[in-house]
Amino acid sequence: MKHMEQEEIYSKVLRAGRRTYFFDVRETKAGDYYLTITESKKFTQEDGSFHYKKHKIYLYKEDFEAFKETMIDMMDYVFEQKGEEIISDFKGHEGDNQESKPGGGSFTDVSFDDI
Repeated sequence: MKHMEQEEIYSKVLRAGRRTYFFDVRETKAGDYYLTITESKKFTQEDGSFHYKKHKIYLYKEDFEAFKETMIDMMDYVFEQKGEEIISDFKGHEGDNQESKPGGGSFTDVSFDDI
């Protein structure tokens, strides 16, 4: 039986401390595109060995607009409620993200329009 997921068409990786996020565009057998978002988190055992826990979301194109609007709304809410705390937390973890915005900030430049 062929594996359900097809090869990636387009991929990006976002490293954030112990977490890594994989954004992959894939193609269905019918030729439609969909997006998978995978969170992978590294856990280290007492003996020094490690393992990863992964969580995956499948997002289909008919849901992109509603997903984007809801994500932006939720992020705006968090920044309105806890913005100063979040900014302070991020400044304490500079270098955790692979990519940063120009100007020295530590926020990752992710545009949901690119999804």
